[in-house]
Amino acid sequence: MAFALLFSFFHYRQLIQKWDDRRAFLAYFAAVFCLFLVIPSLIIFLFSPDALLFLKEAGLTLGNWRRGLAVAALGAPLAVLSGLIGSRDAELGRFYPFSKTACRSPRSFIGFEAAYLLLYYVAWEFLYRGILFFPLIPAIGLIPALALQTIISTLHHAGHPQSEIFASLAGGFVFGLVAYFTGSFVYTILLHALTGISTDTFIYFRNYRRTTRG
Repeated sequence: MAFALLFSFFHYRQLIQKWDDRRAFLAYFAAVFCLFLVIPSLIIFLFSPDALLFLKEAGLTLGNWRRGLAVAALGAPLAVLSGLIGSRDAELGRFYPFSKTACRSPRSFIGFEAAYLLLYYVAWEFLYRGILFFPLIPAIGLIPALALQTIISTLHHAGHPQSEIFASLAGGFVFGLVAYFTGSFVYTILLHALTGISTDTFIYFRNYRRTTRG
């Protein structure tokens, strides 16, 4: 139901027909947050005999924080480098940042990217590297669970630039393994968001900074 609603009534392609791209994408981020995080959490609290334990076992925990910090320290520079490389792709440069209106001023851009992190990336990782991954491992095994969340998260990128679709396929396995290795999706939030926001930031400084100064 969440996917059906998100890709119909609440998809940004629908919302952008009614509002400017900044408002449309903020509404889209809010929809992702509600459908991928808030509503599943409510269902878990209503029907799970031990909701907090379930969420912990689904990766909502610091997990092995020593491993997590090590992965974050090693992965953060790679995430920024990926953002730099991605920003030089012409197709990605036209597609991102999602909102061109938000690029009119530094303040607007920072606010938009903050919403991107807090509403979109947090909910994304909660669903794909949490709910659709950790609980499946005991049932079907690590590799099938890893493949399933990767396939579904890659399909979510339908309509995005081709280079990003291939990157999301690789990223699904990498971020899934990071979550499994650390016992938490908290660290994948950091690395995934850093990759995307770095891409936006490099594109912003190259293509829009001059405009905002003018």
